[in-house]
Amino acid sequence: MTVVYEVDLAIGPDIAEAHARWLDAHVREMLGFAGFLEAEILDGLEPPAEPGWVSRCVRYRLADRAALDAYLRDHAPRMRAEGIARFGDQVRASRRILASATRY
Repeated sequence: MTVVYEVDLAIGPDIAEAHARWLDAHVREMLGFAGFLEAEILDGLEPPAEPGWVSRCVRYRLADRAALDAYLRDHAPRMRAEGIARFGDQVRASRRILASATRY
């Protein structure tokens, strides 16, 4: 059963362009981890971001929960730390994990 891992981002206005460039490379690196099948970066439309901020969502599709668990255990601390070191509190992130219930 595939798993969807979503990361919702609120990006400060002063770093939006630099963050977009960094995010592209970050997502490409994520796709190199075992079990990551595809990803897309979405611009958030509703609810609207805070004035001046940018809302984005990165949606990853993984082969299974075991692949996500391996990522969270072996790679997530480093990957998250890189973003925090570079952008600090100018980026806020929340995450959720979804499993396919029905596919059409």
